[in-house]
Amino acid sequence: MTSITHRIGALFRIKAGKALDRAEDPREVLDYSYERQLEMLQRVRRGLADVATSRKGVELRADQLRQSTGRLEDQAQQALAAGREDLAREALTRRTTAASKITELEEQQTELQAQEEKMGLAVQRLQAQVDSFRTRKETVKATYTSAEAQTRITEAVSGVGEELGDVGLAVQRAQDKTEQMQARAGALDELIASGALEDATKPAGGDDDIQVELEHMSADQDVEIELARMKAQLPAAPGPGVTGGPGATKGGHDEEAPS
Repeated sequence: MTSITHRIGALFRIKAGKALDRAEDPREVLDYSYERQLEMLQRVRRGLADVATSRKGVELRADQLRQSTGRLEDQAQQALAAGREDLAREALTRRTTAASKITELEEQQTELQAQEEKMGLAVQRLQAQVDSFRTRKETVKATYTSAEAQTRITEAVSGVGEELGDVGLAVQRAQDKTEQMQARAGALDELIASGALEDATKPAGGDDDIQVELEHMSADQDVEIELARMKAQLPAAPGPGVTGGPGATKGGHDEEAPS
C-alpha cells in the first residue's frame, strides 16, 4: 500500500512538474528573482542607514556630554572660589559621571562605526551581484526571446505547430469524410442502376415500367415524324425517258414529287 502511495505521489509530482514547466515563462522567473534581490538590497541599505543614524546619535550625545563636562568644571572652580566646596564637589562628581558616559559612548560609537563599515562593504558587494544578475538576466531573456521567435517561425514554416497541426488534422478528416461520402454515393448509384436498390425518388404504385415504355413509344413516334419530314424535303428522282432537268416530264410538264 505504501509503495502504491509513493508511486502515485511521484506520478503526481511529475505531472505537476510538466504542467508547471509548460506554464512557466523563464523571463518572468528572472524578473521576479531580480525584484527579490532589489528588495533585499533595499533592506540592507535601510539597515545601513539605521546604523549610521545610531552612530550619529551617539556621536551627538558624546559631544553634548563633553560640553557638559567643560561647563561642570567651570562651575566647580566658581563654587570653590566662592567658598562653596560642597557645590564644587557636586559639580566634579557630575563631571566624572559624564566623563564615564562619554567613554561608554565612544566605545559604542566605535562599534557602530565598524558595523557601518562592514554593512557598507556588504551593500557594495550585494549591489555588484545585483548588477551582474541584471546583466545576465537581460542576456538570458534576449536569448530566450530570440529562440522562442525562431521556434515559432520554424514551426510555422514546417507546419508542426500545435495550431497548424490541428488545422492539418481537420483538413485530413474532412478529406477522408468527403472520400467516404463519394464512395457511398457511387455505390448507391450502382445499386439503383442494377435494380438491387429501389430509387426512392420514383413515384409509388409499380407503374414505372409502363411510364418508361410510353416515353420510349413517344420518342419513336417523334423520330418517325422527323424522318418523314426530312424525306419530303429531298428532290424527286427522275423517271424513264425524262431528258429535262429534275422534276420535268416527257411532255414538258412538271410532275409533283411523290410524298
